[in-house]
Amino acid sequence: MRQPLADAVADLQPALTTLARELHADPETAFEEVRAAGRIATLVAAEGVEAHVGVHGLDTAVRAEVGSDTGRTIAILAEYDALPGIGHACGHNIIAAAGVGAFLAAVSALTESDTDGRLVLLGTPAEEGHSGKEYMIRGGMLDGIDMAIMIHPFGYDIASHAWLGRRTLTATFHGVAAHASSQPFMGRNALDAASLAYQAMGLLRQQMAPSDRLHAVITDGGHRPSVIPETATLSIYVRSLLTDSLVDLSSRVDDILDGAALMTGCTVDRTWDVHPATLPIRNNQALATRWTDTQALRGRVAVPAGIVPDSLAASTDFGNVSQLVPAIHPMVKVSPSDVALHTAAFAEWAASPEATHAAVDSAAGLAQVALDILADDDLARAAREEFEAAGGTFSVVEELG
Repeated sequence: MRQPLADAVADLQPALTTLARELHADPETAFEEVRAAGRIATLVAAEGVEAHVGVHGLDTAVRAEVGSDTGRTIAILAEYDALPGIGHACGHNIIAAAGVGAFLAAVSALTESDTDGRLVLLGTPAEEGHSGKEYMIRGGMLDGIDMAIMIHPFGYDIASHAWLGRRTLTATFHGVAAHASSQPFMGRNALDAASLAYQAMGLLRQQMAPSDRLHAVITDGGHRPSVIPETATLSIYVRSLLTDSLVDLSSRVDDILDGAALMTGCTVDRTWDVHPATLPIRNNQALATRWTDTQALRGRVAVPAGIVPDSLAASTDFGNVSQLVPAIHPMVKVSPSDVALHTAAFAEWAASPEATHAAVDSAAGLAQVALDILADDDLARAAREEFEAAGGTFSVVEELG
């Protein structure tokens, strides 16, 4: 299927370039990606495949599928939301073009073969600051899916890179207001509790793994110096490289909050995960190795895990997918390595010829991996066995609530 696939990608290149550039020029933020979803559905329909918008519980989610009911089912994911203020500074326009191109190219090659199986395109909104994929999972997105694949633009070509799980927490301390000069002994200072908690989290970092992260801001600490604050609120992010350590670190933050409340005579209310938690990515090395092979065919050298430090890591809701089915999320070089994600500079590179070229290379690579999973029983078996050996499924709903 390799030559039909290469031909299909070459034919799609103009349309993919247009899609990437149009999304970049017209950014839409989380849950508002109406035009982006429409563009993707229109392109897929133009290639003869029916696409549905408003699926799995989200109005701007997209699904299309082709293939037989026998054999394996592979999902190719596409993101397309942008960041407020700086547009596609994470390059989701490139993710979308690569995912859509991979799906269409794989469909074209599949129809020329006798391979069984099904290909599914999943357009997933609201990755930035949210967890759209987890909402879609709860809406049945992964029902019947055997494996899932997607890419992310970056300053390196990496077959398998670390992504941290992330939980959010809002903690509000409640004390007793009093005049700060004449009757301070009648008060219980909620800002003191918040300050103690903030400092304790800073000290906890000494005992955290190098790749884990804990950061907070005090969003409310009173209004006048002459009044002892009755309430104070912290907004906290907890991140970790592994699911077990994410749970453990969350527990230690809970202990810090309780301790700060006890020391100051306050109480504390907390709300974990207003939006569902995002989990660490579990990179499947059997599939990542195959991805590396596909990129070599395109003249790209995808470095293996560990070359770029795990501490250079962010978070993504694709982690939730990877904890439920074997999956990969390779990184594709679109910019110099010293250009950081989520910056105006990276947004410029996401519209560059280098980026659109990377989208086409990625489309070919993802399509080849998808077809290999369908056709290669040994590869599929190795990927599944590796996934089970790593602990099997981990569900946000079941494990974190």
